[in-house]
Amino acid sequence: MYIAIAGNIGSGKTTLTRILTERYDAKAYLEECNNPYIGDFYEDMNRWSFNLQIYFLGSRIQQTMDMLREGKQGVIFQDRTIYEDAHIFADNLHEMGLMATRDIETYMKIFRLVTALIPRPDLLIYLKASVPTLISQIRKRGREYEMNIDELYLKRLNDKYDYWIENLYDGDVLVVDKDHEDFSDPGVLEKICARLDALKARK
Repeated sequence: MYIAIAGNIGSGKTTLTRILTERYDAKAYLEECNNPYIGDFYEDMNRWSFNLQIYFLGSRIQQTMDMLREGKQGVIFQDRTIYEDAHIFADNLHEMGLMATRDIETYMKIFRLVTALIPRPDLLIYLKASVPTLISQIRKRGREYEMNIDELYLKRLNDKYDYWIENLYDGDVLVVDKDHEDFSDPGVLEKICARLDALKARK
């Protein structure tokens, strides 16, 4: 069973991934935080956007290959998907004029090639959060390179996420409203697990 956890920066993806991985004695595939371009990107998005996204895409491809090789049995939880890299982050950078058209075309060509060869998640858990909630979470975890993230940038990403979920992604989705549903609430976690248990029973 392949479960992907999607959401904007600071929405709680890694936290939920760790909680569910422990509960289901599962394998977790976390988003790589050591992208060598990320610090430069936040200093000069125009210069480093393509490098950043290509590195993330390569990392996600490698992760997916590892998942396919190691995860034929049991449950897998993935922190952020290859679809978000393309439809949210790369597309947003292009729309903002921070990634050239030829660069986004090259990127999407690689993305389409890869996604034609990999399985879609059995369930996508989308952590939906307003910008104030995201900012609060980002400050709480204290990653230095995220401290100056522009609120308008987060809003644009939120808009992209909502459009992607509502219009582009055609798999099963469970939406968790992070403005009102916190993982520290047992009821919220049980709602998520009930959906997972039902899915697992059908497998």
